[in-house]
Amino acid sequence: MSVLVYTELADGQFKKSSLEAIFYGSKVAAQVGASMTVLAIGSASDDELAKAGNFGATKVLHANAQNLTSENIMAYSKVLSETAKSLSAKIVISAKSSLADAVMARAAGALKAGLVGNVVELPETSNGFKVKRSIFTGKAFAETSINSEVKFIAIKKNVLPLEESANAATVEKLSVDTGSLTESSKVLETIKASGTVSLPEADLVVSGGRGMKGPENWQPLLDLAEALGAATACSKPVSDLDWRPHHEHVGQTGVKVAPNLYIACGISGAIQHLAGVNSSKVIVVINKDPEAPFFKAADYGIVGDVFDVLPKLTAAVKAL
Repeated sequence: MSVLVYTELADGQFKKSSLEAIFYGSKVAAQVGASMTVLAIGSASDDELAKAGNFGATKVLHANAQNLTSENIMAYSKVLSETAKSLSAKIVISAKSSLADAVMARAAGALKAGLVGNVVELPETSNGFKVKRSIFTGKAFAETSINSEVKFIAIKKNVLPLEESANAATVEKLSVDTGSLTESSKVLETIKASGTVSLPEADLVVSGGRGMKGPENWQPLLDLAEALGAATACSKPVSDLDWRPHHEHVGQTGVKVAPNLYIACGISGAIQHLAGVNSSKVIVVINKDPEAPFFKAADYGIVGDVFDVLPKLTAAVKAL
């Protein structure tokens, strides 16, 4: 038996969520007495890929053909399914993301494998293979048995705290023929959101709602985000009003985030918004309405005007 971990690269580096998947995969491999291999698709240096060893990997297979430089879902899924087949991998793991959702589903279908997403704990393997997953947008959990020979699981962010070592993994080039797929399915253009911190990968997020009163009042929130090195986000009404770009919208119908710290500024806390942020480790809510629903979900609450509170928080952060 072997374990295969599918990872994603951004600007030539492993995404943090992929490092979490590698570490999770190393724990699963130890649990079932299997070897673990990491699959990386796209451009990256051998030195960067060798860092997978810091989180438990011993070998990285690197697929970097010219037709794999863009995130072509059909080509990526073929690389994943063919690699899993060649390694006789019985467990395939990834971090949950919009790209991984599409790639894992197609590869699992090709291998007739069971697929479970939103996994939040290590599997139970003493009697079969069961995983605990988040359901109903984080309001409940379900235990799911995977009975297929090959098992695909996608884990949520921040499932396990990362433990880093000084080990390095060996890197091997992987050749997979995806020519016909990239001819029939092409990525014509990739437009990346501007900003220094990727929202889905961010450890710190500062988010604003209608309590910010307009796009012209966003600077205090941006100042705090810059001081923290955080990503910026917003509620759905804010993006609907075009106060902020739509790629910053977090919630049930927007980006789902799981940072270590989520600061909500002037957001009432509708259930649709909570569905996108309830995996955050710590939630801080700033709102002048003491009855705002968001306070019920908050770890820390500040009752006050955001325009008074934000500059003081920013000053405190800079002082530290």
